[in-house]
Amino acid sequence: MSSSPVNFHDLTREQLRALTVRWGFSPVHAARLWSYVYLERVDAWALMPELPARYRAKAEAELVFARLPVAVETHSADGFTRKYLLALADDRRIETVLMRYTGRVTACISSQAGCAMGCVFCATGQMGFVRHLTPGEIVAQALHVDRVLQGAAGGERLRNIVLMGMGEPLHNYDAVMHAIDILRDSSGLGIGAKRITLSTVGVVPGIIRLADEARPMHLAVSLHAAIQEERAALVPVAGKWPLAELMDACRYYIAKQERRIFYEWTLIEGKNDTLESAHAVGRLLRGQQAQVNLIPLNPTAGYGGAPTGREAAKKFQAVLAEYGLPSTVRQRRGIDIDAGCGQLAAAK
Repeated sequence: MSSSPVNFHDLTREQLRALTVRWGFSPVHAARLWSYVYLERVDAWALMPELPARYRAKAEAELVFARLPVAVETHSADGFTRKYLLALADDRRIETVLMRYTGRVTACISSQAGCAMGCVFCATGQMGFVRHLTPGEIVAQALHVDRVLQGAAGGERLRNIVLMGMGEPLHNYDAVMHAIDILRDSSGLGIGAKRITLSTVGVVPGIIRLADEARPMHLAVSLHAAIQEERAALVPVAGKWPLAELMDACRYYIAKQERRIFYEWTLIEGKNDTLESAHAVGRLLRGQQAQVNLIPLNPTAGYGGAPTGREAAKKFQAVLAEYGLPSTVRQRRGIDIDAGCGQLAAAK
């Protein structure tokens, strides 16, 4: 019985080269195939005339280009945001978001279907964990956004990726890093490490592994509370990896990588947006090479909190500045189509 075809997008360039050699062909054909797919954006065998017929026939029998069909596409009234409900081969659904900012376009990519972390204000956490995504399913999301941009006037290219969609990237560490290696390949999409941000709720072993492996992308850590009991109420995984342990891992990462961490703080009115909370953040992070990203809460059906207003957010920032901590208030994108931080849930 023949084995199932391999998803082309699960392969790094070196893996494709090795597979080609194993088939008995010159690695030059692998390089040409890779170029067709990732540089020329071709994924139909009939459109690859420079591949020898025998090699193309073998590759067609052994490989498949597993695109993720769009089940639903939604455009925000702000004109800057599009959300795609993408269908996986097993009929599961994930969400990917295209966000436009001044001078750049960013793809917000999912790493899992659902999420096991259970953050109370997050729609993905409220739906629970379904399964990990494969490297190819992660890569395919970036390719989808890139194709959308290529089809737009001016033929833009995708240059920025945030792994802040559905799921906890460090819970699916190997597949995520494999996908990042493919996305960063200079002979492919060529997404620079400085243009990739990975967001974690605080999976301590993954943060330490990132530091030890010297992974060069940006790291964002979802904090949301600066006292252990308060954080555990919002982020249940804090019971497994307490705040003190998380801070030890973050300091280790900063020292090892010699780079800052972005801390994410969802501002919930009357809960974690007080001046007292801001001082607690300052004391917790003082002396770290860090920046705090403040994100007014985005509404979800499973959580009744309200977002912090602009003036309260400014006062929060002023306190952080007293501790030497730079901060920004995140631009809100796509709230009307449930495309904002914490709103992705793959609703059909």
